[in-house]
Amino acid sequence: MVAGFEKYFQIARCFRDEDPRADRQAEFTQLDIEMSFIERDEILDLIERLFIDIVKTICPEKKIMQIPFPRISYKEAMEKYNSDKPDLRKDKNDPNELAFGFVVDFPMFEWKKEDPSTSSGQGKGRWDAVHHPFTRPMTENIEEIKKNPEKILAYQYDFVLNGYEIGGGSLRIFRPEILEAVFEVMGHTKEEIRKQFGHLLEAFEYGVPPHGGIAPGIDRFIMILANEPSIREVMAFPKTGDSRDLMMDGPAEVSEKQLKELHIKIGK
Repeated sequence: MVAGFEKYFQIARCFRDEDPRADRQAEFTQLDIEMSFIERDEILDLIERLFIDIVKTICPEKKIMQIPFPRISYKEAMEKYNSDKPDLRKDKNDPNELAFGFVVDFPMFEWKKEDPSTSSGQGKGRWDAVHHPFTRPMTENIEEIKKNPEKILAYQYDFVLNGYEIGGGSLRIFRPEILEAVFEVMGHTKEEIRKQFGHLLEAFEYGVPPHGGIAPGIDRFIMILANEPSIREVMAFPKTGDSRDLMMDGPAEVSEKQLKELHIKIGK
């Protein structure tokens, strides 16, 4: 967006270092969408139209429970369903019922306690971004962000279906001073921010349009449409429960020659 692209989409192969579970694999595929000069509701409307059309085209036997898709706040979802990915179906035993929804108005920050076993500061912690640090807060008041991080909401939204999160996104920060404030709340000094993110802050100073996006997960959506209990059933060459690839025998040992070529040293 800084470079001047108005919008793009890509079907992206992703790798994420997360604990595996029935609906998650380390390697997966997303429909990644990003647009400039866009508002939250425009993004959600686009996704709603897209997924209605997909269901009608490839699974006409499926029934979408509610159109337009309901939009509920994070606070309401937690109070009413005790989940940020609520299952909105009326009959949870009906395999052809699809209850899409959007969860909006997430908190910007969450307090994360440090692990006493890995930190000398037992019982201490820090503020962290609920989504990621580049999510736009619902205020441009920098003093308010720094003084009351627990009260700040964010332009973050999740796309849910039948009790699963099938996508997430946000509007992004486009003012460098707000991005700096967010990193400061997360415990970074100005020197650390400039060292790690100086290239981005400098780019923002040349002007970046308001922008936002969303990335629905394709594999998990197909898993739900196919009524499969595990995402591995709809993926070619899935990883094992501990993220190993049995076809490629990976991860595997790396030779000293390969390490030297990449200028990597492994300390034992």
